[in-house]
Amino acid sequence: MSSERAIDAAGSVRVDSPTSSRVAIEADSVSKEYLTYSKPQDWLRELLWGGRRKFHRRFKAIQRLSFRVNQGTTLGIVGRNGSGKTTLLQMIAGTVSPTSGAIRVKGKLGALLELGSGFNPDFTGRENVYL
Repeated sequence: MSSERAIDAAGSVRVDSPTSSRVAIEADSVSKEYLTYSKPQDWLRELLWGGRRKFHRRFKAIQRLSFRVNQGTTLGIVGRNGSGKTTLLQMIAGTVSPTSGAIRVKGKLGALLELGSGFNPDFTGRENVYL
């Protein structure tokens, strides 16, 4: 028996009752937005202004993305640097919450998202997969 974990824009994690669906991962109109600052001290200036003055810009890493991945399916995520691949994987893993929308994951999920983590250069590709 498996359970389904849903992460919504509020960062709430909900575990639903088991389902018989073949969907393993589902993203429903998921977006992720970050606030960026020109200078490191600008976030403090914004805080001191009490929100009356903005010193940030909004960066949309992912906009309204929806998809389903069925159990047993292999999926590759390909894109240029800065296109949102890692952000998407972090949202699926539950380490980052979406700004809007929801991601549902059925079953257990293990993620290695840092470059080089879980990788031994002396092993073959196949051996690293089992590492």
